[in-house]
Amino acid sequence: MSTIDPRALPAAAVSRRRFLGQAALGAGLLTIGGQVAAGVNEATRGLVRSAGSEARQRFVEALGAGLQPPDANGVRLPPGFTSRIVARSGQAAVRGAAYAWHPAPDGGACYATADGGWIYVSNSEVYPETGGVGALKFDAQGTVVDTYAVLSGTNVNCAGGRTPWNTWLSCEEYDLGLVWECDPFKPGQGIARPALGTFAHEACAVDPIGKHVYLTEDKGSDSGFYRFTPTNYPDLGEGVLEIMEVLGDPVTGRKRVIWHRVPNPNPTAEQTPCRQQIETAYHFKRGEGMYYHDGVVYFATTSDDRIWAYRCRDAAIEIFYDAQARQDAGLDAPLWEPDNVVVDSSGYVYVSEDSDDLQVVMIGPEGTPLPLLQLVGHDASEVTGPAFSPDGLRFYCSSQRGTAGSSEAGITFEISGPFPGTEVILASGFDARVTDL
Repeated sequence: MSTIDPRALPAAAVSRRRFLGQAALGAGLLTIGGQVAAGVNEATRGLVRSAGSEARQRFVEALGAGLQPPDANGVRLPPGFTSRIVARSGQAAVRGAAYAWHPAPDGGACYATADGGWIYVSNSEVYPETGGVGALKFDAQGTVVDTYAVLSGTNVNCAGGRTPWNTWLSCEEYDLGLVWECDPFKPGQGIARPALGTFAHEACAVDPIGKHVYLTEDKGSDSGFYRFTPTNYPDLGEGVLEIMEVLGDPVTGRKRVIWHRVPNPNPTAEQTPCRQQIETAYHFKRGEGMYYHDGVVYFATTSDDRIWAYRCRDAAIEIFYDAQARQDAGLDAPLWEPDNVVVDSSGYVYVSEDSDDLQVVMIGPEGTPLPLLQLVGHDASEVTGPAFSPDGLRFYCSSQRGTAGSSEAGITFEISGPFPGTEVILASGFDARVTDL
């Protein structure tokens, strides 16, 4: 249900490279008591042992069986999973609705409603001044009952982030881009948050313990990683924007970081961009999706095929998943060109691919990857907007450009199957626990 704090909405100004064969993960049976039968490889064993529940075991077993041939919607899924299309760009998702689902659906998130239903919001990554955010409202039975816009007239709305107070932060990905805070529960217009910086924003994640907002930047190999500290949390109208410096080479292992205040967080096109104002700032290779869970901010860098883990309490960063390193070590590496990120309450990280094989891949806490789905026939598209319904039983994502390879051909899917349910409810991303190092 809506828990938007009015203080949070004051008036404001203003694959491209590879196709990898995937090794079979074994078809052996898993027992419920934690014992693993012969025929299941070590990767699946590790995931099952970390599951800790019957539901999680069944889920991992299904993923370990591998993806089946594509269904009628062109989606490859593990055994027991099904897909349905809930929205198409240019069409009303509800008969008679005034809002036609937007082009180029991108980052998304879900919100519980008071009647037992939920809302899925989705960015629209188009320009000029034609982007924004659309919403699908579901009743308690999962039927789409309403659709509307919560932001319009913006540019290149890529990813974003859900806040603990149930707003949506929508990020504009261009040099003069801003973050917009939106109320997902009703039609309306979001509010610009210029204090969070002017740059090519990609995604946001809120640390409710440290009361910080972390932000990625998508600017090639010259991308910064930022932290915003509100003056009066959770009001995002004012605060301090900082950029990360890494003390040492994080490719070689976990490293400490320090933060530097960005002198001019809102540069014009003629002024020095945020990422270049601090000489010692670390430059990532295309910052992409991110998500906070249990004291850790996970984020993707597309150009070097990595998932990073920033440990908030210890101000330390490390590589959580490195596709090239896994391949060089002879390990299965199904995830390349990572983009949007979500994390469940067990610490399992779900990442969609920018292109490559057009998959969503689940990575266990120890780094073992298993594909959850793959889109077939969507070669000129990308998988975007991964999110779970509040009960954890339905998974949403989009093909940004569909089978036609056009922004006007976007498709939004719902995936159902033997998910562990409330054990992966994503609201737990704001759990007060902090991971021990």
